[in-house]
Amino acid sequence: MLIRLVLALLLATAHAAIAAPSRIIILRHGERADSWKLCEIGEQRAKALALTYLGRDAAKSLFANGEEPAFFFAITLHTAELASPSASSWNKPIIFFSALPETGQSKEDFTKALNRRTQEAARGLLTNPALKGKTVVVVWEHKHIANAELDTKFEREGVTLRQLLNLDILPGVPKTWPEDSYDYFWIVDFAENSNVPSKFTMMKQEFGTSFPQVPSNDWDTPDGLDPSSGCKTKVED
Repeated sequence: MLIRLVLALLLATAHAAIAAPSRIIILRHGERADSWKLCEIGEQRAKALALTYLGRDAAKSLFANGEEPAFFFAITLHTAELASPSASSWNKPIIFFSALPETGQSKEDFTKALNRRTQEAARGLLTNPALKGKTVVVVWEHKHIANAELDTKFEREGVTLRQLLNLDILPGVPKTWPEDSYDYFWIVDFAENSNVPSKFTMMKQEFGTSFPQVPSNDWDTPDGLDPSSGCKTKVED
């Protein structure tokens, strides 16, 4: 009886460990006004994403017919602000692994906070049974999606989603998310009963003429914004 109980516990543990979503949609927050909020263009991007790709009844929905996102994940106020219109349209919560800038906080300390929260989020994404087989949307800080410098500096820890979700085993996954690239999705698929990614797709956000001020520059090219836009440019997360 004891042996059977131990075997049952081992099987339950193994089953829980293989709990990855079927798809993770990753994107960066929108353009920023400052360390706390999005600029007007970033706010427009948030609305455009809800109407075009991520919200209920979106024109070019990233969700299959009859499917809806299980959860939205965010890490900073910028990312939560971008996710909010889409999440609200589904009456879904935002799972907030909060890392907020503090007065007098050093850049290094904030980076470490982002490191820790990204590790916690990634662990939950790959092991939470509630997410198994679902589609989730992860809105994150770009340097903690992919950044070669951080990957080298914290090589033994794993601090980017690229590392922590094992995206580096797939072909075509950029090593760094560029500073000026706000307008892309990374779509990661997992095979059934596996927490190892099986497919990577990079997709550009295109809103047509509905949101003409929202940049739609190609990957790793300038976004064309200047200080008169009201958005911070070339500012590190």
